[in-house]
Amino acid sequence: MAKTTHEIVNSEKFKKLVTKRWTVSFFLTFLLFLFYYGYIGMIGYARDVLKIKIGEATNIGIILGVGVIIGSWFLTVIYVFWANSSYDRTVSELKKELK
Repeated sequence: MAKTTHEIVNSEKFKKLVTKRWTVSFFLTFLLFLFYYGYIGMIGYARDVLKIKIGEATNIGIILGVGVIIGSWFLTVIYVFWANSSYDRTVSELKKELK
């Protein structure tokens, strides 16, 4: 027998799904802000550290800037992997309960 939308929304499985989504999203967003604002903070308060040369043409600031970009891509990959492997499966199960 199919469940109603109201029953699904009030189910324990749906509530756990919403909590898990917010937890994963908040944690990854926190890490992204930590990377980004940490880098911006270093630009503002530790400029001398960022000026240290690595080779002839680059310095630590450029390496860390590229690291922030790559780190944000990595966090996106983590979220997509989690969403495709866990979140979407649970959403599909909940949709089947509606039919």
